[in-house]
Amino acid sequence: MAKKSWIARQKKREALVAKYAALRATLKQQGDYQALQRLPRNASPSRLRNRCALTGRARGYMRAYGISRIVFRDMARAGRIPGIRKASW
Repeated sequence: MAKKSWIARQKKREALVAKYAALRATLKQQGDYQALQRLPRNASPSRLRNRCALTGRARGYMRAYGISRIVFRDMARAGRIPGIRKASW
């Protein structure tokens, strides 16, 4: 489980990115890079980090499922992910 402060910081960044998305798009289209520099640093989407929806873990994130590899493995073993079966040969 990730620290609560890291998860909270990520949610704050996501809110800022959503708030400034339209303004960033118009400024980029106009080519006004001076105004882009004046926007908050955390308003940039490149500062976001993919995190597990259940645990907040940042590493081993599986984009197709939105969870980390560890949670994926546990859920797949328990049969909670449709279409996923444990391989055996």
